Amino acid sequence: MEAFFTSTAVVALAEIGDKTMLLAIWLSTRFRAPVPIIFGILAATLINHALAALAGQQIAGLLDAPWFRWAVALGFVAMALWTLVPDKIDEKDGQVSHKGSVFLTTTIAFFLVEVGDKTQVATVALGAHYHSVLAVAAGTTLGMMLANVPAVFLGEALVKRVPLNIVRLFAAMLFLSLGIWQIYEIVG
Repeated sequence: MEAFFTSTAVVALAEIGDKTMLLAIWLSTRFRAPVPIIFGILAATLINHALAALAGQQIAGLLDAPWFRWAVALGFVAMALWTLVPDKIDEKDGQVSHKGSVFLTTTIAFFLVEVGDKTQVATVALGAHYHSVLAVAAGTTLGMMLANVPAVFLGEALVKRVPLNIVRLFAAMLFLSLGIWQIYEIVG
């Protein structure tokens, strides 16, 4: 259960103000169809984060050496610093061609924008740390949904009311705590 709850908290906080959250807001204001957007986000996240957690678990299983544990710990510290940098949707990221359904457009756009994103990298690190693809993927997916479903329903009004700098700082502190905890497990 620790893997599930930690994964949920880490990703929910890291997702606030992230480019995928901005994409969710943009999609909701463009299509005004919240249900297929939410299901598209869910489908993309389940696939993306299951693959990321599996990659993390496999890497950890193959490379359970002390240097790899240090790399994971320092990865969490790097995530703390990266979380402090605000994301923006690049013009090319925001250009989603609408040739199919809102669900399909959302699924494809969300999956592609999430590739290499800090929440995906965090999912790899969590998979490596906890060695549980199911718990990590379920937790990170729930975290994404907790952050993005309100964004879909509230759209731009949410961005004006949520103090993103404070949330980013809190998320950074959570990543830093995970990194320090991992370092403590290595040296302790």
